[in-house]
Amino acid sequence: MAGTIVDMHLHTTRGASDSMLDPEDLIAEANRIGLTGVNITEHDRMWERWDLAPFRKAHPETFISNGMEVSTDHGHVVAVGLRGYEGGIRRLERLREVADEQGAYLIVAHPFRHFFDPIHFKRQGKPAFTLGPEEAAKLPVFQLVDAVEVLNGCNTPRENYFALQVAKILGKPGTGGSDAHSNQGIGYFSTQFDETVETPEHFLQLLHRGAYTPVQGLPEGEVENFWDAPPPVEVPA
Repeated sequence: MAGTIVDMHLHTTRGASDSMLDPEDLIAEANRIGLTGVNITEHDRMWERWDLAPFRKAHPETFISNGMEVSTDHGHVVAVGLRGYEGGIRRLERLREVADEQGAYLIVAHPFRHFFDPIHFKRQGKPAFTLGPEEAAKLPVFQLVDAVEVLNGCNTPRENYFALQVAKILGKPGTGGSDAHSNQGIGYFSTQFDETVETPEHFLQLLHRGAYTPVQGLPEGEVENFWDAPPPVEVPA
């Protein structure tokens, strides 16, 4: 199996109040299923250096990235390569500026979650979502990120496939992550890199190069490329 396979979206008890996933259990499950990398993305925070360094040292078999899921005015964005949380990054335009200054990489997370549930927008007093992929690709959020999360473990197949269509229209790469908050689903949706990731710096280089592919099925021992996947049955042709 060529290249490191990274679950790009995970939350643990170390930094997410809504997670039940102990970091040690995360690594144990990763080892069990053959997941060779994890991008830990706590909500609006990153692990402190004094927690991260010994954790990495204790688990040299797994590449461990210290990411963050930032809550912005355009939805949730997974950031890789930030030095830490900074004031103002809840505005996506400011997050983009900071990312450019620090060489970080931004991925819009689960961009169409609940978008095909008419009740979701009705509760907000908004009309139902009717845009096609071409129109949706023009939404402001996609102009301010580097990549699109096209596989999210908490999304429906229709939501994920629509995100894939939008990513292709944009010409931007797609990532996969479980969005796990417990042991369930870790690594089922993940991202396979073209090379074995050696360091956080190397990880960022590969991200910026787009040298990766969204994949699914690792825990079942059948890693499938999602980028060329056919529409799921529930998606109208």
